[in-house]
Amino acid sequence: MRNKKFLTQRCKDAKKQKKKSFKFFGIFQLCGFAIILLTFTFSIFAQEQPPAPSAPKSVNIPAVKERKLPNGLTVAVIERKSVPIVTVQLLIKSGAATESADKAGLADMTASLLTKGTKTRTATEIAEQIEFLGGSINTGAGWNNSIISINIMSDKLEQALAIMSDVALNPMFKQEEIDLLKSQTLDGLTYNLKQPGFLANYVAAKYSFDEHPAGGTPETLKNITGENITTFYKMNYQPTKAVLIFTGEITDAKAAALAKKYFGFWSNQSAAKTNDSDRKNGNLNSANSSNLVRRILVVDLPNAGQASVNYGKNVVSNGRGGKSYYPSSVLNSLLGGGYSSRLNQEIRIKQGLSYGAGSSFAWRSDKSNFGTRTQTKNESAAHVAELVLAEIKRLTEDSIADSELSPRKSVLTGSFGRNLETTQGLAAAVADLYSFDLPASELNSYMKSVETVKDSQIRDFAKTNLLGGDIIIVGDYAKFKDDLAKRFPNMKIEIVKAAELDLKKFDQANNQ
Repeated sequence: MRNKKFLTQRCKDAKKQKKKSFKFFGIFQLCGFAIILLTFTFSIFAQEQPPAPSAPKSVNIPAVKERKLPNGLTVAVIERKSVPIVTVQLLIKSGAATESADKAGLADMTASLLTKGTKTRTATEIAEQIEFLGGSINTGAGWNNSIISINIMSDKLEQALAIMSDVALNPMFKQEEIDLLKSQTLDGLTYNLKQPGFLANYVAAKYSFDEHPAGGTPETLKNITGENITTFYKMNYQPTKAVLIFTGEITDAKAAALAKKYFGFWSNQSAAKTNDSDRKNGNLNSANSSNLVRRILVVDLPNAGQASVNYGKNVVSNGRGGKSYYPSSVLNSLLGGGYSSRLNQEIRIKQGLSYGAGSSFAWRSDKSNFGTRTQTKNESAAHVAELVLAEIKRLTEDSIADSELSPRKSVLTGSFGRNLETTQGLAAAVADLYSFDLPASELNSYMKSVETVKDSQIRDFAKTNLLGGDIIIVGDYAKFKDDLAKRFPNMKIEIVKAAELDLKKFDQANNQ
């Protein structure tokens, strides 16, 4: 009986303790929830008010040591001992601008074939030998230049340079390799021409910028012959038109000795001049326009999952070496140069109409091609076009607060500094300057030039150069036809079916 009373009392005590525990646990839960809520609130507040960017760090780039070999080849060396890596880049100052429009893609095809066999090495042997050394070799061509580059450990440099020299000076351009490359390139182009974003840029090359697609068209690629490739190579791959750039763990004396050994016997050749398709100081869109948009082109791509919305303007007298380079670069950073830029803020973050929106300048010696790009659902294509134009117009009218301008400058200077931390990035920056015959010393003045840009310079540049461009929309026209007509009631809208696209038809319209 006594034991029964004892057990009953213990049970009562346990129940009281349990109630106290539940109360304590409830209070703990409430406090925990409050802490989480406060943390979440603070997180939101912190995101809305990010810290101000720190002062930009200076970048001091070692002097570029330059010399010329007797055959006219320029050799440029930047020594950097931080890591035992060397990048060597052979810059040829000829690219797609020197090919004729009916042979579009010739420059890139020529560059791509360099590693596909020489007089002493097959394509497989080139790939295997450079891989055995732990390095890489790459070739390619853009609008302004062609490039051959190697990236290698410094103790393997000479063996890699022997391969690079062979590739650059002794290509065979075998017909079977030409046929294979043409087939692969055409397959890739056929696929890309069904993608709205690619197709918009492809069309803009001719429609807005009066150029040809640097990668070629289905028609021009089929027409390129082995003789065309050999002639282009002989005329453009010459030491007087080239710069051999060394960056990394190498001395000026060693670079000079290696350049003489592997490229000193390279001789200049004479060849018939090819057509120059780069129309300098063209009239397209050159006149200042009070109208925000000059033309609207729709490339109808039925059943496209999304629509690509682009704005393009040919900006004459704004070449890479001109006075407007830095103001236009800061303008681009502000408008579409990253996640926090105006286009991305408005179209993606605020409106939720795209995964991203941006802008860029493609530089030429005496002009630049300005363009914006974004993709959205077909139903919102016209709305997005309107938003893009509104942001461009805002650049021409409103002042820019330093709280917005300063971070956008930091994006430029920060990216510039990071790129120069690698031997490959440093070589590319030097090659860019040589491509436009600019002094290598400009590398050390870049940050200061960016920081001194004023908001009035941006506004004046935008007002003078960005108005009167073209809107190009590639997508399922039936899904945005009515909305486009509603939003642009006074504009003539040109419609081209993607399946019937012919870039030659734009020539007459551009010359009017």
